[in-house]
Amino acid sequence: MTTAFLDLGTTHVACRDELQAAFARVLDKGHFILGEEVEAFEAEFAQYCEVPHCVGVGNGLDALHLILRAMDIGMGDEVIVPAHTFIATWLAVSQCGARPVPVEPTPRGYNIDAVAVEAAITPRTRAIIAVHLYGEPADMGALRAISNRHGLRLIEDAAQAHGARYKGQRTGGLADAAAFSFYPTKNLGALGDGGAVTTHDAALAERIRLLRNYGSRIKYQHDVAGYNTRLDELQAALLRVKLRTLDALNAARQQVAQRYLQALADIPGLRLPHPPAFAEHVWHLFVIRSHQRDRLAHALTERGVATMVHYPTPCHLQGAYRNDGYPALTATTALCEEILSLPMWPGLDPEPVIDALRDASH
Repeated sequence: MTTAFLDLGTTHVACRDELQAAFARVLDKGHFILGEEVEAFEAEFAQYCEVPHCVGVGNGLDALHLILRAMDIGMGDEVIVPAHTFIATWLAVSQCGARPVPVEPTPRGYNIDAVAVEAAITPRTRAIIAVHLYGEPADMGALRAISNRHGLRLIEDAAQAHGARYKGQRTGGLADAAAFSFYPTKNLGALGDGGAVTTHDAALAERIRLLRNYGSRIKYQHDVAGYNTRLDELQAALLRVKLRTLDALNAARQQVAQRYLQALADIPGLRLPHPPAFAEHVWHLFVIRSHQRDRLAHALTERGVATMVHYPTPCHLQGAYRNDGYPALTATTALCEEILSLPMWPGLDPEPVIDALRDASH
């Protein structure tokens, strides 16, 4: 018996007919860019995230980039980012001409350490990006207090945290703006690329709408030098179907995670996730730590369990950034040498994974 790292098919079986109907609806309308489906999805996702505004864009990286552009962050500015994150967080800053300033994760977790953020602030700092990594909300209350104290913008990278909550409040409404990705593997995944920005700020939302569509409100009239990065009608229609089941699918992920946490707690040498009390985790990924990560991954593969590493090389050591004078960031580097992502998806039977881990750990 083998256990896949991810099985998207199981999440589509229950809504297959609805997805096909959504496809047919878009096909029959013959309107494929910025039409009724995008408008409807934006309204529905804004309501879900408990904010008044949502703007659909081409992908999660563009969502972050457009937020920064709409905030007039650019050349000579600095933006505080997590040292441990997917590189898109850093790339969005670089694309604006600003410099990413990394802050290491908390001692017990994977998210940015709010205690260490204040020490990274300089006169050039304009914003803080908090990533809700692996589906766990960052400490937004502490980060908001810091951003208010220093007059900084606060941004959520919520690409992995659709439906998560911080102290009862949904991600997507915890900062000045939030960026979401709808990459197919996400908790709310499209059947292609897609992204969105959510915000309480009407003026910011309007500027992002302008930037996403060639800087144009009226066809062939371009008020600013914008981009072509729009959530298309087909993906919006499919996302509307999948949004209806997101909470149920997140609950199924939480059940798998609780079983992992219960059954793996006594295995020597494993460090399990430890979500803080303020976070309602939605478990986009279930990430453990082991000093013997590579040996453990190989042993699990031999036992039919697929694993992955998110992320094996930290951003500051990637070719895009390794010559930019960043410090050693030893905690992040050590983390990237130890982390291992276990299978995680709604409907997964965790028992074969648990049995394989127990066997591999002897």
